[in-house]
Amino acid sequence: MTDVDWERLSALELWVRLQRDEISPVELTDIVIARAERLDPELGVFAHLTPDAARARARHVQDTQPKTDRLWGLPLADKDLTARAGTPIAWGSRVFPGTVSERSDAIVDVLDAAGAVSIGKTATPEFGLYGYTEPFGRAPARNPWDPTLGAGGSSGGAAVAVAARILPFAPASDGGGSIRIPAAACGLVGLKPSRGRVPSGSALDSLAGLAVKGPIARTVQDAALLFDAMLDRRNGRVPHPFSVGAPEFDDGDYLGVATRGEGRFTLGVLENSPWDDDVEITVSPEAGEAVALAVEQLTAIGHGVEETVLEHGGVYPDAFRTIWQVSAAMLPVDGDTIGLLEPVTQELVARGRALSARHLAETQSTLAAFERRVIAQFDRFDAVITPTLALTPRRIGWHDLADPDRNFAQQVQYSPFTSFVNVAGLPAITLPVHQTAEGLPMGVQLIGRPGREDVLLSLGAQLERRLRWQHRRPPVS
Repeated sequence: MTDVDWERLSALELWVRLQRDEISPVELTDIVIARAERLDPELGVFAHLTPDAARARARHVQDTQPKTDRLWGLPLADKDLTARAGTPIAWGSRVFPGTVSERSDAIVDVLDAAGAVSIGKTATPEFGLYGYTEPFGRAPARNPWDPTLGAGGSSGGAAVAVAARILPFAPASDGGGSIRIPAAACGLVGLKPSRGRVPSGSALDSLAGLAVKGPIARTVQDAALLFDAMLDRRNGRVPHPFSVGAPEFDDGDYLGVATRGEGRFTLGVLENSPWDDDVEITVSPEAGEAVALAVEQLTAIGHGVEETVLEHGGVYPDAFRTIWQVSAAMLPVDGDTIGLLEPVTQELVARGRALSARHLAETQSTLAAFERRVIAQFDRFDAVITPTLALTPRRIGWHDLADPDRNFAQQVQYSPFTSFVNVAGLPAITLPVHQTAEGLPMGVQLIGRPGREDVLLSLGAQLERRLRWQHRRPPVS
């Protein structure tokens, strides 16, 4: 094995080294595990590390899977909301200590079939309900750019693992910003696919169609590589019952799209959010600077850019609150176990279970109409630009962990531009375009048309070539 600083390499560079036999899957897994064990106590990255299972998996990949598999030998980790057979799962909660999954979720089977090697479970807040990762009874996920700051959530551990150079990329999930919030807070690329694009995490079978699975990575190419694998095209173009096609795109090679980074597009800059009439939203100067930098660069490339306002009708905030509460009401807790939930979660469960079926049905109808309204207004743009986060990364303990109303308002103030994209079912990518005077990352979000992840990846690749954020490295890494 050559003398290489392996953690500096991208996932694609690692895959090439693996193909050339410059390192084996077992050797790479050993390196990654050692790094994870060293940094996890400082950063709170993992809910559970599985070094023995990871090494056994690496040997299996090395000995039995074709080297041409899309993720052959590449390390990653499952989010602690994802079941892997024989591996502990806690869902970020104290409610089910010592639970071991009997079977794997579909996304695990997909990534295993692509040749990936999981080293454990990344940290998440309780049942993935929050935009921060500070679960009771566990260490908070700390931001590698400043460990006094949080990593965002709910895929906080996944983002820390990638930013701290433990993993080259990580699978994550997003029901209201849970990929984009931590990716932006940690200076990473995070892609939330369209509803229905990823068969094993399509949202077509979830409440209000919100929660999808997607990648977190340091580069646009690596995000595209993992996204390609998540699409699970082992059987060619045979339709999957929980997936939809991409209009105007031949469902080809997203890695190739990200590598080429071609095209000129019409872009809108969103001047408001659907929360503005409900919660006091302040876009920080740092967030404004990130958008201004992205617009400057995109204009210089030759894209058309114009400002736009979302006419939202004021119906969104109450409807989304209802869905948040109902999602908590569905948790598998009753009787004594409810008392083991965190205080905010307990209150959410109570409120959600007090809602009527009629209220839920009316809410679903409201959100469906909102979705149509957003798509119609954004249709004249190839992508719409917003800040990913309205504020700089928040300090650990900033969120109120006792008062659900204040907690919700704080989450909205931090990320007012993310959840409505889930409701609309649109794809979105966060890109780490800017650093503050203090060296903290600030990202911008690009929202695409349905099924047009290719456009977002192309735009991301163009910005990455100019801004070269892939070479930035946080102090703790």
